[in-house]
Amino acid sequence: MRPRKPLVFPLLAGGVLTVGLLAGCATTVAGGTGTGTETVDSSASAAAAGTDATQSAATVLAANADVHSFTDDSSDDASATAIALDGDTATVTGASAGASTGASATGVTVDGSTVTITEAGTYRVSGTLDDGQLVVNTTADGTVRLVLDGVSISSSAASALDVQAASEVVLVLADGSQNSLSDTSSYADTADANAALYSATDLLITGTGALDVHGNGNDGITSKDGLVVDSGTITVDAVDDGIRGKDYLVIDGGTISVTAGGDGLTSDNDEDTTKGFIAVTGGTVTVSAADDGAQAQTDVVVTGGTLDVTAGGGASAAPARSTAQGAGFADDAASSDTSSADSDGSDTTSSDTTGSGTSKGIASEVITVIEGGTVTVDAADDALNSTSYVHLADGDIVLSAGDDGVHADVALVIDGGTTDVATSYEGLESADITVAGGDTTVTSSDDGVNAAGDGAAAAVDTSADDTAEDTTEDTTDDSADGTDSTGTTPDAGGPAGGAGGGMGGGDTVGSQTVTVSGGTLVIDSGGDGLDSNGTAGITGGTVVVNGPTDGGNGALDVNGDFTISGGVLLAAGSSGMVVSPSTASSQGWLSATLDQAVDAGTIVHVVADDGTEVAAFQSSKTIQSVVYSSAAVSSGATYSIVTGGTVSGDLTGGLAASGDSSGGTLVTTVTADEAAAGGMGAMGGGGTAGGGAPAGAGTGGPPQR
Repeated sequence: MRPRKPLVFPLLAGGVLTVGLLAGCATTVAGGTGTGTETVDSSASAAAAGTDATQSAATVLAANADVHSFTDDSSDDASATAIALDGDTATVTGASAGASTGASATGVTVDGSTVTITEAGTYRVSGTLDDGQLVVNTTADGTVRLVLDGVSISSSAASALDVQAASEVVLVLADGSQNSLSDTSSYADTADANAALYSATDLLITGTGALDVHGNGNDGITSKDGLVVDSGTITVDAVDDGIRGKDYLVIDGGTISVTAGGDGLTSDNDEDTTKGFIAVTGGTVTVSAADDGAQAQTDVVVTGGTLDVTAGGGASAAPARSTAQGAGFADDAASSDTSSADSDGSDTTSSDTTGSGTSKGIASEVITVIEGGTVTVDAADDALNSTSYVHLADGDIVLSAGDDGVHADVALVIDGGTTDVATSYEGLESADITVAGGDTTVTSSDDGVNAAGDGAAAAVDTSADDTAEDTTEDTTDDSADGTDSTGTTPDAGGPAGGAGGGMGGGDTVGSQTVTVSGGTLVIDSGGDGLDSNGTAGITGGTVVVNGPTDGGNGALDVNGDFTISGGVLLAAGSSGMVVSPSTASSQGWLSATLDQAVDAGTIVHVVADDGTEVAAFQSSKTIQSVVYSSAAVSSGATYSIVTGGTVSGDLTGGLAASGDSSGGTLVTTVTADEAAAGGMGAMGGGGTAGGGAPAGAGTGGPPQR
């Protein structure tokens, strides 16, 4: 598996095709990638230096190596040397070649069923080689331009098309042509050329024709330098990787379909931190891969086009997860993988500890940036994964995952576009999570948003013995019988005190953060809704949490300080682990625990003391707690929780634009900025636990996970 770099190449006057990349810091970082231990070489850590999750596609690509500037000049196509393949031989004709069959002509030699191009120039190839090979081997300066015009080449012993040496190769798929390349069923371990279409130099594929590539022995298309796809209809079926550009893989257009037993798209230069990247700027790309859909040693950048990825059979093929309380950590520990490449850059299967592939949708070692286009991922493991950073800036993104929807070891930033995590075990996971814009929807069977892991430490750790993904989860968990991971029963305590609440159970406060400053974040979780092992803050935007129904999880779960200074928060779920914002919050909030659970579909209103409707919400599942904050909530004021009535206008995760509580039923009244009875404030003393002990002393709420 190898990562590639994205690039854009406009055609300049004079026929020079300059492929320019968006630039970015390429970095490979050691640490868990969402599924456990991973072996990462130190080049990744070096590349990550200077990168952060706010960087744009242009910034990321600018920091990477320049994409090769190809000379894409069609002026000699009409007078090109013609190579007519014919079964087990070929005929060569051209302005200076005359006609030659099975002999030497200018720039071309024919030796039985092996046709070798030895000079730069333009060559038009047609016909069929039943069991032969087209070879390019020239040390001369200049472009080798191959126009495939109805070519079918099969080889039982080697690559069908083998570019051994050239300054650059431009492969043109002639208008209206159908071409096919098929290689041997196996390669020696020492073979340099190990793909049906192999190039040892920079390769550009262009034209409007079609090309079918069958990689029977290893990869489908491989370039040991850079690989750029500009246009054409390209179908690849490979037993290992589909399309590989060692230094970078840039897809600027075309209709591309890849079926791969290894990675679908890959770039894997692990010796130069400015290389090993993938860029998709246009085209329609469909990938079905047994391992990762797209895997880059450094960066993955998507700025346009349509990218549809299925990895490992999709989310439905993921191993079943236990639904028992506390079982998630065992599942995480069992899901570990390693990923590596041979030191010579040849393909190496990425496998987990059970010997199977990692099956991530899109994976990078430094940063993944999606800044446009349409991206659809269905993966047995994580849908989007980076050992360092993920930035979702724009585009339409739909993700289905057997594990995390989006996982970034160090930081995840969402500030634009539309992101829908349609299916996941955990929705968004990183040490630092920022939502500053865009519309994000998360559906998860466990935590919806989870700030966990070692964060920045992952970016400098190059050891191969990182702990499994359970280190990115809470480190203690209650089992179904209420005991913690040591088998002991935490102090149960009574209801939390009033204002100030306090952490019961003594969870450690880490450096992890969740920050929401803009956009819309809607969560539907089976586990904790918004979970931070450190702190959380909401300064703007809208957050709606449809949390868990079991008492061992909460709609909100923040180990440290949880402040609100702006925006809107509505969190509804079970009553077993209710966490309230901190009294240090500058915006008012209220927290209510209902005497009885209310059914899914129930309309819940927050009504001010003077009868003013503050908020209306239609529950999507059974709930027994509500936490709400907006600019309309006044600290110290009394509010009523009413069920029944009506809602109107658009619903955002159940939160209505307006509502009418007339005819409803009063359920309870609460005072703003006071933690609900039986619940917990977010770090901060002042309250007293039900047993009279100080809040936060380990007796002030239900047992902690």
